[in-house]
Amino acid sequence: MELNWYDEMEARIPKGEVRTRFAPSPTGYMHVGNLRTALYTWLIARHNGGKFILRIEDTDQSRLVEGAVDVIYRTLKDCGLDHDEGPDVGGPVGPYIQTERRGLYGKYAELLIEKGHAYRCFCEKCEDEGEAFEKKVDPCRSLSAEESAKAVSEGKPYVVRQRIPEDGVTVFRDEIFGEISVENKTLDDQVLIKRDGLPTYNFANVVDDHLMGITHVVRGSEYLSSSPKYNLLYEGFGWDIPKYVHCSPVMRDQHNKMSKRHGDPSYEDLIAQGYVTPAVVNYVALLGWSPGGEREIYSMPEMAEIFDIHGLSKSPAIFDIEKLRYFNAEYIRRMSAEEFAAVAEPYIRSAVKNPDIDSAAVAALLQQRTEVLSEIPEKLDFFDALPEYGTELFVHKKSKSDTESSLYVLEKMLPVFEALPVWDDESILGAMVSLAESEGVKNAKVMWPVRIAAAGKAVTPGGAVEICRILGRDETLRRMRIAVEKLK
Repeated sequence: MELNWYDEMEARIPKGEVRTRFAPSPTGYMHVGNLRTALYTWLIARHNGGKFILRIEDTDQSRLVEGAVDVIYRTLKDCGLDHDEGPDVGGPVGPYIQTERRGLYGKYAELLIEKGHAYRCFCEKCEDEGEAFEKKVDPCRSLSAEESAKAVSEGKPYVVRQRIPEDGVTVFRDEIFGEISVENKTLDDQVLIKRDGLPTYNFANVVDDHLMGITHVVRGSEYLSSSPKYNLLYEGFGWDIPKYVHCSPVMRDQHNKMSKRHGDPSYEDLIAQGYVTPAVVNYVALLGWSPGGEREIYSMPEMAEIFDIHGLSKSPAIFDIEKLRYFNAEYIRRMSAEEFAAVAEPYIRSAVKNPDIDSAAVAALLQQRTEVLSEIPEKLDFFDALPEYGTELFVHKKSKSDTESSLYVLEKMLPVFEALPVWDDESILGAMVSLAESEGVKNAKVMWPVRIAAAGKAVTPGGAVEICRILGRDETLRRMRIAVEKLK
């Protein structure tokens, strides 16, 4: 036994600080549950002034998806979940990619065998770690050290299995679910090292968490059933057990977990659908965590300051897209005009190709009227080209407009607009208000037909003044003349 090597590995482990890890498998997109796990893990570290570590768990080579690691990096960066250690930034306990740590898992498996808490299993049925297994009838469990070594020397393939006690109870504590007891006889001798020499997730994550000094393990509640086996591994090695934080699942409804197969959105899907990252992060944080009180909108530093794992719920969280829309609308309204113009511009330009149209001016019309960015283009189709419309749009009870009065207003406004020395909001508004006053009517009776003529739509972002100003004098006049001809 290479005690010096083990001692050196122990000496590398950071002590005296909270250390958390996000350890995704690069098997595809970042779903909402993944993002929430990463967020809670980051919040625990930041709240306690500790370290947040990124570890890539790629031992399941059959499920790897090309480009998935890039998705992980990009999502963490976009969401402000900066990591202190990881494959790209290094750290004192690297490597931070499991396949690059391959050489050490076998050594720790051998150590566990020496301690009597694991054994080599040569049975044919042990090929798949997920197969049903009865430890009581496994002949390999009772092999002597000599018999096991002889089988290895003969080249017989094997897996390494954990030796679970046949009797007794394993007790572990979770920070959310409290103390949980499990009878050892209900636990199977899980595979630790597969025939190809790679570790299973259940073994690698325990070894890595210890060697990286992880103090808090955040994961989904589906791993609660595996935690007794993890505890027995820690105890077998004589290692301290980290704090467990098992989060309840994120559900699409009362009965079904969110799933990409069923059309539920990933983080990248939500962004593509026009949700802004801070809103998504804020909403996801509250899927199962209550900060207390009525407040719902928090910045990342604010969440880090108040985050408490004891505010996490045991109950599943329901992902409500309408609630996310509310969060998104709130974040959009709270942006500065410049921030909103920047995020809205790609959506504006997808509908408004005319370079003479000021996208920032259009954005100013939209900010208070937008819940999801992807809805912007459909509101702007009239800027590039006047849509086909019927004269019935000029009939409006509230403004007391009809086709006759609208024709009168437009014919009156045309020469006034032509003569304006300056084409700005103040001048355009002043001209329409003056006409309304001279005719003894309310402003709306003038503004309604002008807006319909300019936009060709009953519902628009912004009113007559803003639309005319953005279109420009020449285009506004051209469209008003078209309306006059329609109304004659």
